[in-house]
Amino acid sequence: MSYLRYDKTLMTNLEESLSRELLRTNRSGAYACSTIVDCNTRKYHGQLVIPIPQMDDDHHVLLSSLDVTVVQHGAEFNLGLHKYQGGNYSPNGHKYIREFDCGNVPTTLYRVGGVVLRKEVVFQHYEDRLLIRYTLVDAHSKTLLRFKPFLAFRSVKMLTHENAVASRNYQKVDNGIKTCLYDGYPDLYLQFSKENEFVFQPDWYRNIEYPIERERGYGFTEDLYVPGYFETEIKKGESIVFSAAVSETDTQTLQQLAIEEIDSRAPRDNFFHCLVNAAHQFRNREGDDRYILAGYPWFKCRARDTFIALPGLTLGLEETDYFRKVMKTAERGLREWMEGQPLTVKIQEIDQPDVLLWATWTIQQFCKECGIGKGLREYGALLKDIMLFITQGRHPSLFLEDNGLLWVDGKDKVVTWMNATHNGKPVIPRTGYIVEFNALWYNALRFMAETAAIQNRTDEQKQWEARALRCKEAFVEMFYNEYGYLYDYVSDEEQDKSVRPNMIFAVALEYSPLTTEQKKSVLDYCTKELLTPKGLRSLSPKSDGFRPTYVGSPSERDLAYHQGTVRPWLGGFYMEACLKLYKRTRLSFVERQMVGYEDEMSRHCLGTISELYDGNPPFDARGAISFAMNVAEVLRTLNLLETYNYQK
Repeated sequence: MSYLRYDKTLMTNLEESLSRELLRTNRSGAYACSTIVDCNTRKYHGQLVIPIPQMDDDHHVLLSSLDVTVVQHGAEFNLGLHKYQGGNYSPNGHKYIREFDCGNVPTTLYRVGGVVLRKEVVFQHYEDRLLIRYTLVDAHSKTLLRFKPFLAFRSVKMLTHENAVASRNYQKVDNGIKTCLYDGYPDLYLQFSKENEFVFQPDWYRNIEYPIERERGYGFTEDLYVPGYFETEIKKGESIVFSAAVSETDTQTLQQLAIEEIDSRAPRDNFFHCLVNAAHQFRNREGDDRYILAGYPWFKCRARDTFIALPGLTLGLEETDYFRKVMKTAERGLREWMEGQPLTVKIQEIDQPDVLLWATWTIQQFCKECGIGKGLREYGALLKDIMLFITQGRHPSLFLEDNGLLWVDGKDKVVTWMNATHNGKPVIPRTGYIVEFNALWYNALRFMAETAAIQNRTDEQKQWEARALRCKEAFVEMFYNEYGYLYDYVSDEEQDKSVRPNMIFAVALEYSPLTTEQKKSVLDYCTKELLTPKGLRSLSPKSDGFRPTYVGSPSERDLAYHQGTVRPWLGGFYMEACLKLYKRTRLSFVERQMVGYEDEMSRHCLGTISELYDGNPPFDARGAISFAMNVAEVLRTLNLLETYNYQK
């Protein structure tokens, strides 16, 4: 039995099947995404969604969907599914689905009378090419397949409508056509592995609805252009491969290409393998540069996300080579930014004040995994330059105060991962001394003292230790309160008493400024008020402003974004804190917590973990359907569990 397999009962129940999404990517930033019944419910959904750098920084939906019709004895059975105005679904092709299996590649089995048709979907590595293989498993009479492409040619942030500008022109190519609706777009090549007839029958399919966009307070209706349809005969046991791409291919190679791509996919046959597959989907290559995308379907590469996610997505899988490739690109970006040079890397938000602190933590993780000697040989110079950049006061928005703590101005702009804004202002104006910044800073100072000791640089060691001691004393005085938890931030105007998860870093990091008893007290607060089966809440239900449900208009969601919603990546640091404090006595507890994440493999977006979850039961998934930091921290937790189990 496949780990991700669904039978007819679930697939024909739209309430169940439409809530499950499927994401396939390549390493060039393109993706295919829809529900498991191929009914698009978001404007971000599509069969071929690609970046077009010459146009803008967005992804663009070229091929929205492909309807397939089985024709026997003159009777037509359309296997497609779209939602139209008035809650109408047509043509209800989901009722022919007998089984869906996402073990290796997404595979759908249809049955229409005596016809059994199998569909397998795969992306070509490093090429913006979608491949769909159709195999006629069984049939007792002559069978035709008719393919109808629905074209959008628009940004994922927009919707398209019937217009007179869209070009109806097309040209025949090898076993298919190429077409382009608007100037500036690349040609879209629609080709098959065997000869077929293309019937030019242009039309607009109007008022297709995307219910998730409606829920999120955005426009949700669009019209899609269909240039006509392809038709070909298929025999029992025969396979036909469809290709959608921005370059022409030799159709004689499509069968072999599909076989190679399908056979090369690792099976998603358990929890861990699903996470590995998800981890690989965040990888992005542009020339010689390597990146980690923050999430799908709308996030790009962001600096903070890269450094938080990189250890779990690579070191946790023993894939240190890819760690090095990403760090090579990231280091170039960091150095360019620190030296005031134009960026040659596509990493967003590299100037955020905690990015250098997370980069230091990332290097520390590499040293733990690969040995501190090797780590210092590869990243020692970068580590020292980062720390000097901060201590010498060269950071434009991160200031080292005389008390040894870091200070940042966050009144009028977001400066932390809690980055929601409302009317141009931070929803949570975290400003002054921020708890996780200074936990990371203390950890970095102690790490620098450790590296100096290993290199027999006694004077440097003493200097870093003196800085760390000053930071430690000020940290406890500044953040640890009479109730036994940590203030989230302290400014000249206030001590923020909200119980938030950012204090967990002072317990989870390798070096903590807290005593054992203080760490236990902080962990207990996180357990009692923040812990859920999906990670830590961003705000305690007992704190003012708690808004656990991430729904409504964009404005309403912005106000709720960090006011009680749950983040799995914070749960990863919570688990690490548990294991560090209580060792093997908490193994079974952490293993039980992993069940909450394993449940996600078969819900929402299959085989991955969403960006955030509601703060109260049933903890519904929200936001981006696949999020790098969340996948990374669950993988890192599994790696920690393995380490502690091995110590038995």
